[in-house]
Amino acid sequence: MTALLSLAGLVAALQTTLVIPLLPDFPELLDVSAGDATWLVTITLLTGAVATPIVSRLADMFGKRRMMVLALSMMVVGSLIAALGGTFLAVLIGRALQGFSSALIPVAMAVLRDVLPREKVAGAVALTSATMGIGGALGLPTAGVLYDSFGWSSVFWVSAAAGCLLLLGILLVVPASATGTRGRFDIVGALLLSAALTALLLGISKGPAWGWSNPQTVASLVVAVLVLAVWVPYELRVAAPMVDLRVSMRRPVLLTNIAGLFVGFAAYANTLSTTQQLQLPEITGFGFGLSAAAAGLCMVPGGVAMLIFSPLSARVTARFGGRATLITATLVMTASYTFRIAFDDTVALIIVGAVFVSIGNAMAYATMPALIMAAVPLTETAAANGLNSLLRTIGSSSMSAVVAALLTGLTIELAGRSFPAHGAIVAMFAIAGAATFLATLAAMFLPKQRPAQPSPVGSATTAVTTTAGS
Repeated sequence: MTALLSLAGLVAALQTTLVIPLLPDFPELLDVSAGDATWLVTITLLTGAVATPIVSRLADMFGKRRMMVLALSMMVVGSLIAALGGTFLAVLIGRALQGFSSALIPVAMAVLRDVLPREKVAGAVALTSATMGIGGALGLPTAGVLYDSFGWSSVFWVSAAAGCLLLLGILLVVPASATGTRGRFDIVGALLLSAALTALLLGISKGPAWGWSNPQTVASLVVAVLVLAVWVPYELRVAAPMVDLRVSMRRPVLLTNIAGLFVGFAAYANTLSTTQQLQLPEITGFGFGLSAAAAGLCMVPGGVAMLIFSPLSARVTARFGGRATLITATLVMTASYTFRIAFDDTVALIIVGAVFVSIGNAMAYATMPALIMAAVPLTETAAANGLNSLLRTIGSSSMSAVVAALLTGLTIELAGRSFPAHGAIVAMFAIAGAATFLATLAAMFLPKQRPAQPSPVGSATTAVTTTAGS
């Protein structure tokens, strides 16, 4: 079951980067502008951000297998629409439906807590959580190879086939009785949160294209703030809230979520900046002129490193506690980004730097669910992890906006063409390193934890660590 759910998380994470290598060619393929083509990334992000907290909450209420089947079914339908449609509108609708897959990861982690023996939960959850980063790293080369070999629609056919196989596996392996606690669903809270997230991520993701002073951008961000100002007090008053803010404000949960926001922000720079620099022409003095597929393949070692270090981080957490692991992970990322600023003369050095960032990223992503699950009731596992996943997504979206602003704002003119300056890459890594250092500070204020003692056979308790002083 662990392998199946980790694979589900991996396929879900792949959806976020699946079309990035195709973006330069989509304007011609689908007869749209370059600006319109970027919506094929933005729409998946928006749908995923809205669907993750809602589906996660429904999973806690009505059963996790049921919601995993729903999310995967939406992804498969979206993939088929995109593959068969042949028009920009069809691909846009398909990409929107693919965004539902983002909810698979927190729900899969909650299933693992429900059904696995206590001693196996930490490693399984760590690997499933880290698929967010692994999928992002592997999505680029996978899409590039498929596109080069079989055409752009092959990306969506493969996604649909993988979704169908996973759907069958979940129906056969995941028990239908995975914990669910019936109750009233907070429709008003869900609508308010959806509106706030849509406005926030729309403003962040489209800000570089629209302009940060553009009325559309300003309006989106203002609407997000105003709706959140209504949503927060409402959630504190309602009997069965969409997001239990009181639980979310517990010190271990709050600080872990803050760290998750900064780690998600910093981690995305590793993927975007690495492929950008490797693809820049050699005349820039710091680019290497690689193709999209070759640049994507350079991210594979980082994905493999994440696959290896995710379960290893669970052992570190079991031995020293989640707080120590998270601090170590964020410090590794900070040191790695410092290395990347100083050493980028060869492709090999760039790959080394990217791998070490990925190691820290894997450890952080693998540790955060353990910290959260140790601090929340069993009946709120999916919702709590869904909120953490959402904040990582918001962090990633924010970094994508920063990357776009830097690459278009700091440029050089060569042979009549404009290219990003080396200073843009350096600034990107400096900002990412500062973000991981802030994540370190948040982790340092987490309550100290001690490894959980073995529980009696048949115990329903599945907390990974015991929090002291929370």
